[in-house]
Amino acid sequence: MKNKLLICAVLLSGIPSLAQAKQDICIFDLMGKAGESYKTMEEWALAAKEWNRDIQLIAYQNEELADKDFKSGKCDAVYMTTMRARQYNKFAGSIDALGGVPNNAIALKAITFVLDKRNAKRLKTTIDGEEFEIGGIGQIGPAYIFVNDRAINNLEKARGKKFAVLSYDKAQIAMVERVGAVPVPSDISNFVKKFNNGEVPMVGAPAYAFKPLEMEKGLGSKGALINFPVLNVTMDLVFRPQKFPATFGAQSRAWFVKQLPRQFNMVKRLESTIPAKYRMNLNKADVEKYQMLLREGRIDLTKQGVYDPTMMSVLKRARCTVDRTNFECSLAGE
Repeated sequence: MKNKLLICAVLLSGIPSLAQAKQDICIFDLMGKAGESYKTMEEWALAAKEWNRDIQLIAYQNEELADKDFKSGKCDAVYMTTMRARQYNKFAGSIDALGGVPNNAIALKAITFVLDKRNAKRLKTTIDGEEFEIGGIGQIGPAYIFVNDRAINNLEKARGKKFAVLSYDKAQIAMVERVGAVPVPSDISNFVKKFNNGEVPMVGAPAYAFKPLEMEKGLGSKGALINFPVLNVTMDLVFRPQKFPATFGAQSRAWFVKQLPRQFNMVKRLESTIPAKYRMNLNKADVEKYQMLLREGRIDLTKQGVYDPTMMSVLKRARCTVDRTNFECSLAGE
């Protein structure tokens, strides 16, 4: 009898359990469970049930901690800003290159292309023997430069001014230094606080952060939003493919693509909450200066290995498809 039971146990051990164990997914959102990113991932978790996954979301308002828990294996996947996720996949992680995606039309083209099945291999990497894969990209929106004094209305006047930057993003630090401003290392959890309390007169942020982080405090009566997007902020879902079925990545990416129209509507809604009185337009000459500066910066950062050269080429094609009159379309280098 004991032998029969032993044989049955061995046979049953080879049959997958019908009840899937919950898989923990670390979700970063400045607003925690109340944020748009977390809500998106709640819907993703529901969709994952159709892919035979039982997902448990863990909310983080500290992005560094979310990444740390993913690295330690506490979570099988993490959803965080593309800037921080770049360490896992440079191709997808370069979609937020400075000046690379200046408007929503280009952002839509770029994200859709990256998540296309033709790029499946590019979205997989092996780092120190560990495999990672990009399971989706979510739109947060264009980031603008906020200043606490409208007098800081061009590149020359930014020289010597302190600018809060994300300490782990070499690209931000390099560009701030390039214009002669002083980078102040910060984290995504405190970079706006430094602007609001007057520690720095300049900061870059998307509309997503404006109302929840009370940026009107930093703007005061003299501040402004420079109405020129310096980068497009996105979120990446990074997962360990060995923890999921072989079809999971493709299913997840297809789901994210379907959410893009709604996410772009969310961006428009959030941007509409910023009072028009704060918006400050640049003149045409200054716009071209910014565009040239960002272009030169992207080229340098690509040579340094920060950005992926294939993605830089993709983004340029997207920009020139939408705006064929752009001066850069006749230039080589990207």
